[in-house]
Amino acid sequence: MNLRRIPLYLQILIAMALGALAGYVLLTTGFTTLVTHWIKPWGTIFIRLLKLIAVPLVFVSLIKGVSQMGDLTRLTQLGLKTVSTYIVTTLLAVSLGMSLVGIIRPGSLLPAEKTAELNKAYRDNLGDKVAQADVMQETGPLQFIVDIIPENLAMAATDNSKMLQIIFVALIAGIALIAIGHEKAAPLLPVIDAANAVILKIVDFIMLYAPLGVFALMAGMVTDFAGDTAIFSSLGLYALTVVLALGILAFLVYPLAVQLLARYPGREFMKGIFPIQLLAFSTSSSAATLPFTMEHAQKKLGISEETASFVFPVGATINMDGTSAYQAVSILFIAQLYGIDLTTAQLISILLLTVLASIGTPGVPGGSIVMTVMVLSSVGIPTEGLVIILGIDRPLDMLRTVVNVSGDVFVAKLMDKKKK
Repeated sequence: MNLRRIPLYLQILIAMALGALAGYVLLTTGFTTLVTHWIKPWGTIFIRLLKLIAVPLVFVSLIKGVSQMGDLTRLTQLGLKTVSTYIVTTLLAVSLGMSLVGIIRPGSLLPAEKTAELNKAYRDNLGDKVAQADVMQETGPLQFIVDIIPENLAMAATDNSKMLQIIFVALIAGIALIAIGHEKAAPLLPVIDAANAVILKIVDFIMLYAPLGVFALMAGMVTDFAGDTAIFSSLGLYALTVVLALGILAFLVYPLAVQLLARYPGREFMKGIFPIQLLAFSTSSSAATLPFTMEHAQKKLGISEETASFVFPVGATINMDGTSAYQAVSILFIAQLYGIDLTTAQLISILLLTVLASIGTPGVPGGSIVMTVMVLSSVGIPTEGLVIILGIDRPLDMLRTVVNVSGDVFVAKLMDKKKK
């Protein structure tokens, strides 16, 4: 059978199933070290390849997208519309998460002895996250603005967590190309186009490796979390609340909104983003998924290159609807565990802080943990409570990444419609 005849999303889906099966078989037969040392590294390589291309893709495509807009007025209009739409969807996600926790109240069911057990098991892991969050808090409320400006472009280019800095420099470069006029910018434009084409071809090469990488990632996840069945059982209602919030966003809000606002069939939208969602689920990284998201959305959903080049890089950094909903559920869940009755002012603070935190959350696996600790500390909820949910963070991370990228595609489709 010629694998090239099988659509990529089917290859990934088959690889996920085979990876889970292989992980389970090797776990039950006592060959977990085989997975750890000989299978899982291939998944790590896949993630690294995607991250390798993320920075150059964002940098070049954003410069290209901005410079193609022709005038600064057009850029300002698209930028303001995009960012404001991202903020609205994030506010909706946080409000949805907070509402569901208030209705379901998952924090009232977790046994006290299980809380103590998990606290001991994950204390060391949490300590590092608290230390990082403490440093971030001590820097002041405007530090997130300071952090957007890089001291050194080369250093920013080597760190995927500093994507906002890359976006800032790319925006400045694109605006400068517009400002100097087409005649002076003309020699550079073909170079940028060629660089963009080369990067997209590299993305194609990397995606040929995707099935093997996804297989390895799934096999590794099955063996890594095999011993935590008690955690899944104890925190089932919490997980269900998170999944419900994410499901409403991904399968109800976005399809309906794209049909009503962008005049695009919701069913076709869901069909079009399914391969993107599969890759997002397997990598747990918005940044790693970005190259494929940009390419696939243009080919299958008809989103223009101009819109995709601007909206997706920005969205992968500041639009984290899934992460925001998750953080809202997690924070209120922990408050319920400790029997804390939050005031209206505290709830508003959580709403605003979670929205701001989503802007600074790295688009990598587990990137939301540090930001969640910071929000907990800001509203006086014990950060120790976070250890209770760390055991099931990884599978939920995979699901919220699906919502993150789905929200990016929705906004891109909406912006493309408005532009036309």
